[in-house]
Amino acid sequence: MKHPFPKPKYRLSLPLSLLTAVLLAGGITLLALWCQPNSFRTLLSGFLRQPLLIVLNALPVGLLLLAAAALFRNVFFGAALVNFLAGALSIANRVKMEVRDEPVFPRDFALLKEVGSALGSYEIRFPLPQAGAVMLVTAAFLALGFLIGCKPFPIERLRGWAGSLLGAAAGLAVLTGLIFTVYASKDLYQSFKVSNAEYVPAVFNDLGFPYAFCRHFTTYLVDRPEGFSRSEAEAWETGDTPGLGKNVSVVMVMNEAFSDITDAEAFLYDAESDPLPNLHALREDPHALSGHVVVPGFAGGTANTEFDVLTGMQTTALSASTTSAMRVVNRNLDSLFRVFGNDGYETSFYHPGDCWFYNRENVYRWLGAEETLFIEDMETPEYKGRWVTDDYAAGLIEAAFEQAQRPLFHFTTTIQNHMSYTADKYGPDYVFPPTGISGLSEEAETLLSVYVEGVRDADAMLGRLWRYFQGRSEPVVLVYWGDHLPYLGDNQLGYRQLGLDVLPGPEGQENLAAYKTPYVIWANDAAAEELDWNHAVNSLELPETLSSCFLGAAVLELTGRGEESPWFSFLNQLRRELPVVQKNFYQLADGSAAGELSSEQREFLQKWRRWSYYKLQYKEVS
Repeated sequence: MKHPFPKPKYRLSLPLSLLTAVLLAGGITLLALWCQPNSFRTLLSGFLRQPLLIVLNALPVGLLLLAAAALFRNVFFGAALVNFLAGALSIANRVKMEVRDEPVFPRDFALLKEVGSALGSYEIRFPLPQAGAVMLVTAAFLALGFLIGCKPFPIERLRGWAGSLLGAAAGLAVLTGLIFTVYASKDLYQSFKVSNAEYVPAVFNDLGFPYAFCRHFTTYLVDRPEGFSRSEAEAWETGDTPGLGKNVSVVMVMNEAFSDITDAEAFLYDAESDPLPNLHALREDPHALSGHVVVPGFAGGTANTEFDVLTGMQTTALSASTTSAMRVVNRNLDSLFRVFGNDGYETSFYHPGDCWFYNRENVYRWLGAEETLFIEDMETPEYKGRWVTDDYAAGLIEAAFEQAQRPLFHFTTTIQNHMSYTADKYGPDYVFPPTGISGLSEEAETLLSVYVEGVRDADAMLGRLWRYFQGRSEPVVLVYWGDHLPYLGDNQLGYRQLGLDVLPGPEGQENLAAYKTPYVIWANDAAAEELDWNHAVNSLELPETLSSCFLGAAVLELTGRGEESPWFSFLNQLRRELPVVQKNFYQLADGSAAGELSSEQREFLQKWRRWSYYKLQYKEVS
């Protein structure tokens, strides 16, 4: 069967067609890069210093062009299609960065139906010069396609549609293979110098949109659980009953790298030098619950712990590969913010760090927080070294509480005790109290003394909030915990010299010591009376150790909201069965390893995974 295109006046030989394809691919790549929001000249300058980036950006464009040229049997028609697609994606990336400070990811294709509503939510300034250039170049390629064609393929049997389809499939197959090998390479990706490796839009700008886009086909994945049924999961989403809870304000504070490793025998602190006097005293308060949470990661992954606590999903179960929970979120989700918000609470999230870090600016809007406050919005922040102090963050929480016109649900993630724990962390002249531990290497002594100084300030923040809310007549519940253990040198240097075993362990034999951080839940007198504290605590049946993904659900139950949401009600049931789930390791309420799971326990876990997937991928939350 013949192709329906008219015969062009001129025809290029196969070698000349390939050369033309290479040149056109280079031109299309440059146009796509020119459409980006960063300086084109600066980008090209960076590419000249790292020339491999030129190849990595042009290669996917070139392979797509060859596939399209084989399909149409005309290199210019192929170039027109690829130029339009590459230009449209590049312009979409520019617009998304400008309105949401986030680039276009491959997973965004699954959200096309949300684009219409999103367009009405932002003031969008379309880059008309770039869009006009893309359309003009596309039209020029189409015109050239009618004038200049390609000579028939040398092998006669491949000159029809079969050959065209085979050629197109070959080009796409090679590109697919490269995406899952070369473009998926983490080592290659991290080998390039960028202006800010933690700021994803900057990485896209520095590395080039085509390369960065192809790289993210294999990142931020969410695996479809075995046996998942959308209709079955949808049926679980019934029975929301707002308004059951007690009107007590809830303040949750996740403190950066907060831990109680200073309770280890190697430390010889007395009552006067104890870095954690407030935590220890609060544990003895009659209106306090305390223990340890098992967080998703060791020595990092702050946002993953936030996600687990607030949503009840579990980062480590989202994908067989390592993923970032905040980066898989791209739609409205159920969370603690929404449960309290549905009960008429004011809801807010504060973090004295950059709004773009972990994409928090967008994610907390999707989680339902009415107000967010980041470092760029904070007035006269107080620093200790390069990070905002915990004491300043405590002041912000107090101010939020005093300004609230309704009961408040508030979540703060602190930043002061963020790594690295170097001698200059708080300035060149800062003197750290020694650990008092004999036999430490100089490096371990520095790491530990610097880290413990941050722990003292974190504990002081806890004490300040405790005393502040103790003096309030309004009922308040304070929840305080750590996001992960600190990084104390390569190969667990600091931990080894303390005699602590915190090696995470192999799959299925996870060492929980590597993931445990302390938590305390405390109610002031007014809240204890409102909640009938002793009865509420006994009904909660909270073990000493639980996974962080169950902490938020436990707080809902404590405040009388255990049955307001079918999702969080289910989590509290699961928590009573398996309070600790860490990858393929499970622990029972008595602290013993679960061993072989019962059929009921396996069904609980399967339902949890399937329900989580449904929420992330399908559930519509207004």
